[in-house]
Amino acid sequence: MNGTTAYTPPTVWSWNKENGGRFANINRPIAGATHEKDLPVGKHPLQLYSLATPNGVKVTVMLEELLALGHAGAEYDAWLIRINEGDQFGSGFVAVNPNSKIPALMDRSGDTPIRVFESAAILQYLAEKFGNAFLPTHQPARAECLSWLFWQMGSAPYLGGGFGHFYAYAPTKIEYAIDRFAMETKRQLDVLDRRLAESRYLAGDEYTVADMAVWPWYGTLAKGQLYESGEFLSVSEYSNVLRWTDEIARRPAVQRGRMVNRTWGQPSSQLHERHDAGDFDTRTLDKLEAK
Repeated sequence: MNGTTAYTPPTVWSWNKENGGRFANINRPIAGATHEKDLPVGKHPLQLYSLATPNGVKVTVMLEELLALGHAGAEYDAWLIRINEGDQFGSGFVAVNPNSKIPALMDRSGDTPIRVFESAAILQYLAEKFGNAFLPTHQPARAECLSWLFWQMGSAPYLGGGFGHFYAYAPTKIEYAIDRFAMETKRQLDVLDRRLAESRYLAGDEYTVADMAVWPWYGTLAKGQLYESGEFLSVSEYSNVLRWTDEIARRPAVQRGRMVNRTWGQPSSQLHERHDAGDFDTRTLDKLEAK
């Protein structure tokens, strides 16, 4: 396929509000709030405002893993932010994350509330808050863990905003763009596969925040559950990634975390909001909408 037309870049770029495909209504070249809207606050010190995209899943998995480890202080309220409807541009959300991206966390456990935004920052913050849980304390394991954590943050734009956008969402399919980002995504999978050939988890023998950050993106990609890309990108050659993916997917906390703030898929896989561990027992769509 080609699908391209002759295009000459303008001398100075200007914003065409209509040229954004399915995201045209929320994409804009400026920051700040578009409307006044306070964020809800629940009963727990940790207040999460998110959606079950891969970046959101990182944090809900971390919180569920902390609870499974016995950290009662990790109880949290997870509020749904519908990004397609522009919830992230409400004044309350912008006050927590001036970048208007999910996830965003408010920690109200101390005298002064603390805001944390960017998924990797939230993972590191929570790990350190709870005694370096899932974060090695000694070198070189700590450096390895943090290196892979930030590898994911640097790599995800190629997978999400690059491959994902041009393959799944762009209103015009551009062969060069898809090929360019598909090639880079395959290279990243090879990076992971080579690492996981020599190590059970990304940082070594122990499961860490690095795995929690990488799995929602590359694990779901490897299983064909991200952008419906399973048939387009061959992944069978990445046997180590597939082994790692399946092992993490079997963790009960991962299974719970993936449900939180999820609004698509089978009703039994969705938990629009989470305010108590018992909410997982009432997670079907009809019960959630009846609340």
